Amino acid sequence: MAGDKAVLLDFYVSMFGMRVRVALAEKGIEHEYKEENLANKSQILLEMNPIHKKIPVLIHNERPICESLIIVQYIDEVWHDKNPLLPSDPYQRAQERFWADFIDKKVYIAGRQIVSTTKVEDQEAAKKEFIEMLKILEEELGNKPYFGGENFGFVDVALITFYSWFYTYETCGNFKIEPECPKLVEWAKRCMQRESVSKSLADPHKIYDFVLSMKKKHGKE
Repeated sequence: MAGDKAVLLDFYVSMFGMRVRVALAEKGIEHEYKEENLANKSQILLEMNPIHKKIPVLIHNERPICESLIIVQYIDEVWHDKNPLLPSDPYQRAQERFWADFIDKKVYIAGRQIVSTTKVEDQEAAKKEFIEMLKILEEELGNKPYFGGENFGFVDVALITFYSWFYTYETCGNFKIEPECPKLVEWAKRCMQRESVSKSLADPHKIYDFVLSMKKKHGKE
């Protein structure tokens, strides 16, 4: 859209920020990227997201949109003429929102537990839960190339960014995801062939280094 100005406040290793980066890339939207220091949040972040004070925030023509899934939906609605992410059918849209919400409520929480817990039994429970949630998603994917069917869509954007964290989950939890969920990993590799994804996702080893530094900082090595 002519005269548009988009600025993304983000943090490199955030799977939530990556979602917005993928959506912007899918739509071919030029934007300014601003990396935040979450230990010393910028004044603009605090002003643009005063409630949660979190990234990502998309500032479109000086107006902020917060929360990654809401931002992705906003991007899809504003720049609707290229690579639609959500289907036009209201029921199908509701289903895709349901699965994206499932990813945030189930996959993210279990993954965070794998990385953050210091008790062996808690980590084992988190790994079990994580794999179970991925298997549910694998079943929903079925034999489709993407969650959106033939086309890369909203649920794909919501989930693919976690793939960059798989190495960290596996290394921290001492387990392997692919033997348990081969079709899901195959889907992830298919998504990675898209430039919008491969160029937007963080380097898995840099994510792991970040997690290690945070563990050291909080005495959880």
